[in-house]
Amino acid sequence: MSSTPIPRSPPALKICIVGAGAIGGFLGARLAASGRAQVSALARGATLQALQQQGWRLRTASGLLQTPAVAAAGANELGVQDGVIIAVKGPALAAVASSIAPLLGQHTWVLPAMNGVPWWFCEGLPGFADCTLQSVDPGGLIASAIPWQQVLGCVVHASTSMPEPGLVLHKMGQGLIVGEPRGGHSERAQTVVALLNAAGFEATHSAKVRQDIWYKLWGNMTMNPITTVTGATADRVLADPLVRAFCSAVMVEAAAIGARIGCPIEQSPEDRHAITARLGAFKTSMQHDAEAGRALELDAIVTAVHEIGRRLDLATPNIDALLGLTRLFGRSHGLYPPAAA
Repeated sequence: MSSTPIPRSPPALKICIVGAGAIGGFLGARLAASGRAQVSALARGATLQALQQQGWRLRTASGLLQTPAVAAAGANELGVQDGVIIAVKGPALAAVASSIAPLLGQHTWVLPAMNGVPWWFCEGLPGFADCTLQSVDPGGLIASAIPWQQVLGCVVHASTSMPEPGLVLHKMGQGLIVGEPRGGHSERAQTVVALLNAAGFEATHSAKVRQDIWYKLWGNMTMNPITTVTGATADRVLADPLVRAFCSAVMVEAAAIGARIGCPIEQSPEDRHAITARLGAFKTSMQHDAEAGRALELDAIVTAVHEIGRRLDLATPNIDALLGLTRLFGRSHGLYPPAAA
């Protein structure tokens, strides 16, 4: 006697990945394969076409992970979500924020899986009554579209690439840090962490996610721009004693800023250089962007630190030099907006 299988209902939780690039595709593929949520993607161009035709594709050391994908070009096609993961480059965020209103309900959480200082970073900091960072959110447009109360802070510790549209190559790392913008623990953050862990990530629930963001930034705010301007891999940057000393000087200034905003750094620059050196001869994400002719994520990685330092009236001559040189490089190569007339 044969039995008829009982059809399984789709997961009730709805999550949309906004920006299905190397990081967004990594997160989307794992979450979709876990079966714990209905995962969709907001994408465009060749990536949208690849997702619609071939689904989520993630190549790891274990082989190819491939699952069907629901992908659309417009947020109104997908509707209100329980969670939205934003994984676009910083220069694209303002346009994205203004377009995702149909995804956001009253209780939708938003997880920006992005590099650098986020738009909400100064919310609740003493002395920052005007918490808008003009460097990353001119005019507060992003904050108006995505209220900080809906945000969960996130730090990504993973290296991925996209050799072709829709196909993500995972190189190393699968760490994710999640926490409330103003600190402390919450049920919603723990729910997201559990969801990510069920999908195979190494996610942790942090009570100080702002400090975690600053610590990661402290390590990559020199390597990203310096490798971009010089064309050198990270190992060569550290091997040059003058450039290494300049990196250290920038990091000392950034650590002083961190100490003033409740994000102390416990390591020395040399401690961090030793960690970076173990990664060998690698190119940074900003360096890859420059080589591909894409806009530089300079503002979230360096300009925001410069702006916070100025608000605190701290001298940052080395950060200033790093910003000025990289900004000029970007403008000279059409990778950064020209100076205002």
